[in-house]
Amino acid sequence: MNIDKRWLILFLLFFARISLGFQFQTMGSVSSQVVDELSFNYTQIGSLIGLFMVPGLFLAIPAGLTGNFLSDKSIIGLGLISLSLGGGIASLSETYELFFFARFICGVGFVFSTIFFAKVTTDWFEGKELATAMSILVMSWPFGIAMGQIGHGWLATNFDWRWAFIIASSYCAISALLIMILFHSPPHIKSEKVSFGIRLTGNELLLTLVASSAWGLFNAGYVVYLSFGPSILIAQGMDTVSALGVISIASWIMIFSGALCGYIADRSGRPDLIVFICLIFSMLSLLSLCFTTANLMSVLIFGLIGMAPAGLIMALAAKAMRPENRALGMGIFFMGQFFLQGPAPGIAGWIYDNTLSPTFPMLFGIFLFLSTAIATVVFNQLKKRIPLR
Repeated sequence: MNIDKRWLILFLLFFARISLGFQFQTMGSVSSQVVDELSFNYTQIGSLIGLFMVPGLFLAIPAGLTGNFLSDKSIIGLGLISLSLGGGIASLSETYELFFFARFICGVGFVFSTIFFAKVTTDWFEGKELATAMSILVMSWPFGIAMGQIGHGWLATNFDWRWAFIIASSYCAISALLIMILFHSPPHIKSEKVSFGIRLTGNELLLTLVASSAWGLFNAGYVVYLSFGPSILIAQGMDTVSALGVISIASWIMIFSGALCGYIADRSGRPDLIVFICLIFSMLSLLSLCFTTANLMSVLIFGLIGMAPAGLIMALAAKAMRPENRALGMGIFFMGQFFLQGPAPGIAGWIYDNTLSPTFPMLFGIFLFLSTAIATVVFNQLKKRIPLR
């Protein structure tokens, strides 16, 4: 296999997958304007943010099974088109019900595309530099979110909040076109005949579910940070645009620290230890954000170390299943993200509404990172004791 071709494919996947975070962040970045104009409360806003993940609760496994009938390229392309369509509907919304429908359509596109972005990256990099490649791919999500934190907030403040959804939807449509034109699967995957069926063994299913829990809890903690981190800075006297900009620094740093973390893990052979250390720093940095005025330092540590192991946690999926079960297995793996990340912003929003303090939602985020560490330890212990077959 031509290694240069692999990295070109990864660049294409990275560029296209940015659209997932870019579209996701629309609701969070324009929330204050939507609250003011449409009289929504923050529980509703949190629910709309989390709704992006809800379709995955019942579509993740069917989405994985569609790989038996459609090409990976077609599934990713259709998923991105759905993301574009949902964002377009949101830009026209005047009621909570229409926003609900729009975000649900986005969520359907997200579940199909995100599963197969991970699958095709594993297909191209299996057995060699997978942690590095997966870490780079995963960083497209915070890259898109960081673009949205700055870009969407600027559009909402200087023009109209609806433009955030229009621009994000346009990016999704362009990404779909590029995937359909330029992407193809590696030759050894093309030659494999895939048959319909649910073939995961009991051990594979157990490992996949535990890995899924770690990934879901990790993402839930990150989304709580994104959704309510700015509120902490605003409560300390910072204006909205500046608060969004400071909180977004972590996402920008993650783009580089995540890739470096994957490289170090591939070279050191100690991904488990690296994940555990990084999660400790994620909790300490959020505690610092809540209870000190060292905001910039807290955000820098969170992005540089705390969120760096994202790709290593996603790479647990490759350890949990055999290659022939990858499409279905990835569907089950991402159920954890949808099941755990989806309700997290709504729960955090409810905590905020009832305490009137952004500190308590952030403490909930710290609890989610602690749970991630526990789930990761459990996975590593199980992996040492049970075979895949």
